[in-house]
Amino acid sequence: MPAWDESEVIGPMIRNALHRWKDADYRIFVGAYPNDRATIEAVSGIAALESRVVLAVNSHPGPTTKADCLNLLWRAMEAEEKESGSAFKAVLLHDAEDVVHCDEIRLFDFMIDRFALVQLPVLPLPGQGGWLARAVTNHYCDEFAESHSKFLTMREALGAAIPSAGVACAFDRQALGRLTDERREGPFDPTSLTEDYEAGLRIGEMGGRGIFVRMRDEEGRLVATREYFPDTLDAAIRQKARWIIGISLAGWDRLGWRGGAIECWMRFRDRRAALAALVLFAAYLSLLLWGALLVIGFFLPHALPPYPESIRTLLLLNAGLMIWRALLRALFAGHSYGWRHGAAAIPRIVIANMIAILAARRAIFHYVRSLTGRPLAWDKTKHRFPELRTQE
Repeated sequence: MPAWDESEVIGPMIRNALHRWKDADYRIFVGAYPNDRATIEAVSGIAALESRVVLAVNSHPGPTTKADCLNLLWRAMEAEEKESGSAFKAVLLHDAEDVVHCDEIRLFDFMIDRFALVQLPVLPLPGQGGWLARAVTNHYCDEFAESHSKFLTMREALGAAIPSAGVACAFDRQALGRLTDERREGPFDPTSLTEDYEAGLRIGEMGGRGIFVRMRDEEGRLVATREYFPDTLDAAIRQKARWIIGISLAGWDRLGWRGGAIECWMRFRDRRAALAALVLFAAYLSLLLWGALLVIGFFLPHALPPYPESIRTLLLLNAGLMIWRALLRALFAGHSYGWRHGAAAIPRIVIANMIAILAARRAIFHYVRSLTGRPLAWDKTKHRFPELRTQE
């Protein structure tokens, strides 16, 4: 669990994990920075009472990158293995704001014998507060409900590599260790902003098989990680800009187009965010221009010429596809969060599109600056952890 400026959430998260995972055989490695005393104190207070919690402090002041912090934890894990004389079976990734499921470790323990990477669903917690805060948070609910129900399931069925989401995922220890052959400091590239995504694809390139698992517990609840996502436009734009840089822009440079036709198609889908944002911007601009032409038409002495038949056919086709996509999003969001949430997912598409456009603008700007020699930094967002009765 890499942590930078997480003092407000890391304590409740660790205590909740210890409570839910009870007596399972595991260690929680937490990475912190020497200039983040609040996080160090929050973790060390728990580690002093619980031997399964191990705090590792980076030798460099933070923030560096999440990958750099993960490599620190990898080295701490290797030191633990050397001291105990036994190797860990799997490496789980979580963030400081995650609400883990009590059956998660048992499920990972069962599946990791057959797969190099096991990814569980991520379910954003519904938003609170004003309508805009709820809309910003809930658009993550809509997107993850669709992606972690439809897209990853189809991706696995087609035989493409499964990317890690960075949380609620487990790597086979030996498979992840093979990535250290490429670099001495650890399995994750410290210059990457989406190290988890890249690790999943690299393991796939080495022949490791990943799986996306949707399974329910005895009460019928999905075994998944739940967490709050940003509830302000600025935070959402910064977070998604980081994803676009790591996957769409830098990911193209770093991972290329390896694999067969299906793998390349999936990588294109992953990397289309910047292009899609440009198309969205053009579409909304065209909509405004169309509205302006309608208004102007009322004041003209003669009617504007009609659209050619080919343009009208194309517009109808696009409208049909847009309605189909909106209904699919509403269906998957409603399945995960209820029909009211699903119905509201359709108008929230406008909020999601605005965030995507502004995030792409920010991502391109920062990526171009990185090409001039300025390193990419860990542009993290502020996290929240829900109040849980299990911690009482």
